[in-house]
Amino acid sequence: MRNDDTGQVVLVTGASSGIGALSVRALARAGHTVYAGIRRTATRNATAVAELTRYGTDHPVDVHAVELDVTSQDSVDAAVDRVFAERGRLDVVVHNAGHMVLGAAEAFTVEQFADLYDVNVLGTQRVNRAALPKLRERGSGLLVWIGSSSTRGGCPPFLAPYFAAKAAMDAVAVSYAAEVLPFGIDTAIVVPGAFTTGTNHFANAGAPADTDRAEAYDRRHQPLRDDLGRRLAALVPSDADVSEVAEAVARLVAMEHGTRPLRTHIDPSRDGSEVVSAVADRVRADFFRRIGLDSLLTAGSSL
Repeated sequence: MRNDDTGQVVLVTGASSGIGALSVRALARAGHTVYAGIRRTATRNATAVAELTRYGTDHPVDVHAVELDVTSQDSVDAAVDRVFAERGRLDVVVHNAGHMVLGAAEAFTVEQFADLYDVNVLGTQRVNRAALPKLRERGSGLLVWIGSSSTRGGCPPFLAPYFAAKAAMDAVAVSYAAEVLPFGIDTAIVVPGAFTTGTNHFANAGAPADTDRAEAYDRRHQPLRDDLGRRLAALVPSDADVSEVAEAVARLVAMEHGTRPLRTHIDPSRDGSEVVSAVADRVRADFFRRIGLDSLLTAGSSL
């Protein structure tokens, strides 16, 4: 049912499809007012906007598409300003926007690496700079970061620019966790595994611009590279559903401040990320205690 006066006001970036779109719907079903950040709402993603509007009417839930391109500060500022103009507040930001590429690392140009970093890392910084001043002023909020199990788990080849950007985003999220906590703002990192269905990651993956170098690697590695998707899919149980990631986001939003875990893993392929993260986060927490920064650790900072 529609919920304009209670529940949280949530902004989800990269919400035209996949985990972003699923998270918008899961959060709306939970009674929140959700703004789906989508770029090119009038052209390329007009169909996604129409589907979201229809979803809101059919159920009904309180969802809204908002033009948001995380590579443009003006676009991000306008999206956040619209949320505040219409709702008077923003409670939760879900950093989901991202793009994936597939190919030999050497064959990607420096500019392509920079573009991936721009979307996956700098995009989160643009959104934070637009939203955090008002969240800090209010003294409450939640940042949810959609990461990747590749950051600390199994890391197959041919995805280097994407994996590098996701690892950088994770480092940024961990630093933010300590820095925003005194302002009453929680941090939650959701770590999906390699879901090979239910998203457009592999279907829309970018390719190396340097085709000559790409062909040199293809001659050595085919059919291994072309078979990567099938190899990953073989690790995923047949009943695995990427909507579990969206449901995890909704559960985190529903939790009380100070009780949320730093990381939530949704990885049916079990690539080892959860094991390594448990150790890494415990080491971080222990280090904070050794240097007297206990006050910057939440109850869920480590397992």
